[in-house]
Amino acid sequence: MDRSATSHPANARDIILEVVRNMREGLEPLQYSTLPPSVYDVYLHRDDLDRLRAIVPRILEEARRALNEELVSVNRASIAERLKIAKRSGPKVVPPDGDWQIRILENTDDDIQPGDIVIHSELALPARTEFGTGSMTKRVATRRLSGHETVSQSYRPAPFTSAAEAGARACIHYEDNGGRKSYWMTKDEIVIGRGGQDYWTDLKLDTLPDVSREHFRLRRDPASGQFFLKDLSRLGTTINGERVPSSIEIVDGEKRDRNVEAPVPEVALIGLADVMFLEFRSTRNG
Repeated sequence: MDRSATSHPANARDIILEVVRNMREGLEPLQYSTLPPSVYDVYLHRDDLDRLRAIVPRILEEARRALNEELVSVNRASIAERLKIAKRSGPKVVPPDGDWQIRILENTDDDIQPGDIVIHSELALPARTEFGTGSMTKRVATRRLSGHETVSQSYRPAPFTSAAEAGARACIHYEDNGGRKSYWMTKDEIVIGRGGQDYWTDLKLDTLPDVSREHFRLRRDPASGQFFLKDLSRLGTTINGERVPSSIEIVDGEKRDRNVEAPVPEVALIGLADVMFLEFRSTRNG
């Protein structure tokens, strides 16, 4: 059946219920507590977002309230537990430090339909030193497409906050809607962009939609230490004001990667669509 024939606009209650579902799907039990995701990015079809834009602040307010009420419900002991007939099945869910962070954004994927709700949430997990592992970030993706619900989870190493800890290859300073930040590049290849549904980014930028979800890839050659940049964007990338040749071409309506890279100096100003700039510095410069 054609999806458009069965889709219907998403309403505010649908969105709130999906946020709560994502939280429940993303619960992570530890020894003495259970952690919920604290950051939620909600992606809607443009028509739904435009229709609901005026009440987005109210939706966010009630979504946070619903999450708090869900924690109370999840933690409420059963009758058997209260009568000491049964033991509690797991540690209590604790609220995140600070408030829930929820954003409602436009979903720019081509196959999205009105009524589709996609949510990406994140949960920072503590390091488990007894196993010799560092901290991790748990990502939970829930989708309600044409009424059909799915969920997926992934775990990725959390970025280090210290160059000494990380043995960082380079440092990137930048400012987005969240303020002034620094990112230590701790592996030989990273992806930089706005991120989103099915677009993993190592450095996720909270900025204008002129910046592509996967804007460019930054690669370090381990043998030489030279950095290279591959532009994957719609509106282009510059290095010290010079336009980088695009690595993307359209052939018979399909996007193809030509694997074109440009060398990056040890100190460089990288421009994204001329709306955002990253200050790049290789650690070989100290």
